[in-house]
Amino acid sequence: MPLRFTNTLTRRTETFQPLREDQVSIYCCGVTVYDLCHLGHARSYINWDVLRRYLIWRGYAVTFVQNFTDIDDKILKRAAEENSSMDAVSERNIAAFHTDMDALGILRPDRMPRATRCLDGIRAFISELEAKGAAYSADGDVYFAVMKHAGYGKLSGRDLSEQQTNADGRVADAEEARKQHPFDFALWKGAKTDEPSFPSPWGEGRPGWHIECSAMVREELGETIDIHLGGADLVFPHHENEIAQSEAATGKELAQVWLHNGMVNVGGEKMSKSLGNFTTIRALLESGISAMTLRLFVLQAHYRKPLDFTAEALEAATTGWKGLNAALGLGEHHASSLGWREPAPLPEGAITIEQIPGQMTFSDEPLLGARQRFIDAMDDDLNSSGALAVLFDLARPLRGLANRLDRGDIPEQTDDEQPLLEQRWLLLRELAGVLGLRSEASGLEPEDAESCDPSAIEAAIAARQAAKQAKDFAEADRIRAELTGQGIELIDKPGGVTEWRRC
Repeated sequence: MPLRFTNTLTRRTETFQPLREDQVSIYCCGVTVYDLCHLGHARSYINWDVLRRYLIWRGYAVTFVQNFTDIDDKILKRAAEENSSMDAVSERNIAAFHTDMDALGILRPDRMPRATRCLDGIRAFISELEAKGAAYSADGDVYFAVMKHAGYGKLSGRDLSEQQTNADGRVADAEEARKQHPFDFALWKGAKTDEPSFPSPWGEGRPGWHIECSAMVREELGETIDIHLGGADLVFPHHENEIAQSEAATGKELAQVWLHNGMVNVGGEKMSKSLGNFTTIRALLESGISAMTLRLFVLQAHYRKPLDFTAEALEAATTGWKGLNAALGLGEHHASSLGWREPAPLPEGAITIEQIPGQMTFSDEPLLGARQRFIDAMDDDLNSSGALAVLFDLARPLRGLANRLDRGDIPEQTDDEQPLLEQRWLLLRELAGVLGLRSEASGLEPEDAESCDPSAIEAAIAARQAAKQAKDFAEADRIRAELTGQGIELIDKPGGVTEWRRC
């Protein structure tokens, strides 16, 4: 199966063919830097990080550009509230963005242009549109004339004549009165009192949001790119307007493929500050949720589908990551006990084929099949949940072995088993790395692990069993919680057997 993506523009799942063989140009709409990033940003940028990593692993040379919007009403509002400046608010939140993305293991873009550093390109772009009759000025503002672009609405499927009808009868404010059509949008906004402004042929002012991205795409990647990324909330008006102004200026297609990730819901409701269910990445990580748990939680859902954030879903992701993490740590912590070669560390950043020595030399048919199932899932419009299923299948015997070794129980292995288990672990580690999943340190520091008294743990397990038999479930839960707080995970098995491991 060839690599295929569901293109928002065509509403079809299509075979991906880059403009230049083995090279992929990607533009991702970045954040408006007025506040900390939230769970919705995490969902979007984790998905697109995996897209980028997978393309690199498959042998493409990827150029990934993601912008910062550092001129915006929200930034100005925050600066006024803090008695600060637009630059100060932007710089603080750009630094916070890098901190949060680095914590999540998201690769830094190749280039990160800012609107304030692209003003010459923005002004030139607007002048071109004006010269072509696709833009007009009015009292210091400049607007794009949507009726001048025959393809307007092709991304979102909106019909201008229907929108015109729906707009009839609404009360026009001063800005609306200056427009030739209600859905014309600002390319340049005239300066307001006490707001930062920049010189232009139309007077002092600042650019509109949509023109910023069009100018930065062209400046960084050219007139037509392979893939344009963003959240589903950007389809209209932002991306629709980007297409209209870019194609009106150049006469060329802006992007071959448009990919949009689904939104995040919290307990079935859209995440928003007004509903009080708004969660920042910083708050999640500081609450004790690991970065890899958050990645796993995001990747369990297809990128185009809504993602429902609940305590139960997060708990399931936490449990899933514990098992996967144990398997990933097997070769790193127990290679000598197993008689394996000391594993070479994975390369920093994205994994390329050249950096995995012997990656195509697996002799075991089931392992070759697992690799192909992973590729088939990811080639099918980045089916990350299908790819994770392959990882969990690979991890199952490794996780059990890791748990036994953590307890000091070294099982006997035949000469046939050892190399196959080692190859299985190497494949698991490689494919997990393609998804940006890497083993994390266990919950216990080494000195804590050494201080655990196995006999005391067994006694606590026995006391919990007695409490359960006496139907004192509150006491049984208390004992489990106490052991969890000490870094001990209990595993209840059929027949009333309870095993434990350091987590």
